[in-house]
Amino acid sequence: MGLENIWVATLTGGLIRADCIVGVESHQTPELTGKPARWLLDITLAVPAGSGTGDGWEISQLHRTLAQTDSYPAHAAEELARTLDRLRRDGSAGLLRAVTRHESLRFEFLPFDRDDS
Repeated sequence: MGLENIWVATLTGGLIRADCIVGVESHQTPELTGKPARWLLDITLAVPAGSGTGDGWEISQLHRTLAQTDSYPAHAAEELARTLDRLRRDGSAGLLRAVTRHESLRFEFLPFDRDDS
């Protein structure tokens, strides 16, 4: 079994099937007037996204944010990859979400109810 039964929650409340994830990265947003810079944990999906202007059409990678923190989320990308690999090997099915509390970022897995009745 692969990752088709693992769903990953985005920061905005959407769900993405884990087998669609092809990349994980952390990056900092720019500081804007009245708003401090924030760190984002993003996933890249296996589908391109397009947008157009009067000058033409642009294709780029599709990113979704899983978490936003005030401090650098050290090792978060690696921890997500390890967690997904462990869940894949276990044959798990459920929902994975990034949880931020008090400057820390961790991953929480909520298995689906296996009772088919």
